[in-house]
Amino acid sequence: MNTLNFPDVNVWVALIWQDHKDSETARDWFAESGNQLFCFCRITQISVLRLLTTRSVMGDDVETMASAWKLWDRITADERFAFVPEPDGLEPAFRKASHLATSSPKVWADAYLLGFAAASGLKLVTFDKALRGRGADVLVL
Repeated sequence: MNTLNFPDVNVWVALIWQDHKDSETARDWFAESGNQLFCFCRITQISVLRLLTTRSVMGDDVETMASAWKLWDRITADERFAFVPEPDGLEPAFRKASHLATSSPKVWADAYLLGFAAASGLKLVTFDKALRGRGADVLVL
């Protein structure tokens, strides 16, 4: 069976930008994944494009919006990459992942991705050790 990988934003950026601190780890994982599929949603796409055009993240490698789109198009032309629209059942899965007794604005996006992965049957791939055990199918690189 073909694994449906759902890289989070930092994994996408590490795959795209060779100067990312985890680029080697991400690229090794990608190379070992063979013909598996790599899925993205609108939120991961927008977030990657935003980070590619953020000087405080990219330094001298910062992209213009137009060049970020060209880079994204070149990378996602690979037939192993697929856009996944919001699935049915996302709302309950998102609520479950975000129903915490804490107040943390940084958890919302993680909870959304966890819920999206759960509702879509995808494996969330991340560098974030805090997400280990938060979802049924989470791979921490």
